[in-house]
Amino acid sequence: MRVVEPEDEPDEAAEQHEWKRRAIAVPVALLLALAFHSWSAGHFMQRTALTMPLHELGHAVTGWLSGFACLPTLWKTRIPEARGVVTPVLVGGLGVALLALGGWARRLGLGVAGGVLAVLALYGTTRPVETAQVAITFGGDGGAMVLGTLLMCTFFVAPESRLRAGQLRYGLLAIGAAAFVDTFSLWSAARTDPDVIPFGEIEGVGLSDPSKLKDVYGWTERAIVHRYVTLGTLCLVALAAVWAWSVYAARRRARGAPAWRA
Repeated sequence: MRVVEPEDEPDEAAEQHEWKRRAIAVPVALLLALAFHSWSAGHFMQRTALTMPLHELGHAVTGWLSGFACLPTLWKTRIPEARGVVTPVLVGGLGVALLALGGWARRLGLGVAGGVLAVLALYGTTRPVETAQVAITFGGDGGAMVLGTLLMCTFFVAPESRLRAGQLRYGLLAIGAAAFVDTFSLWSAARTDPDVIPFGEIEGVGLSDPSKLKDVYGWTERAIVHRYVTLGTLCLVALAAVWAWSVYAARRRARGAPAWRA
């Protein structure tokens, strides 16, 4: 367990208002991201600078969990045709290591993250190759929403976290909110306006993800929209639960009541 040095100790006065920051920051970040999304120039900057990196990272993370040594770039993720040996070992080993570290340091959140990572890696690497390739394709926009949600949740880190000391959590919150809103808004709109779905071919890349899901893997247009919207909704529900619990825990600390440590 890490010893908190004097300079790392949270300011008591600041901690009295931490629950207010937690209550306000995420809703405000989502509203600002929505405002940028509704502005054409802001939407372009949002998608280019913030959404696309998480989109490609979503492809890559899904591939790593499926045993593929994917290499993400800004506009395209290089995906090998076959699984390797090194990637499953590294990802599975990382999950087990985090699980063990969480138990040793008595950090529940770290242990849960390690356990989830290990389970996902085991599940992903035992799926048929074609099933994994479908998941990797879906994992672009799907991953952008999941990773965006996780980035927003970093705002609720423990008082001694270095994300708090350097205010990095505000930047991660902004990136996560922008990527989530940009992606989820598209698929929400697609429920009533199919024309917004980015079907077609991208120069230098090939078929877009929706076109590949439809033309290569046989998904219907309705299924594509439904699955993305369902995933985004689940992300919102999870974010709301973490937000509510974190605000409650921070308010308990402000009142001097014992707080649970994740």
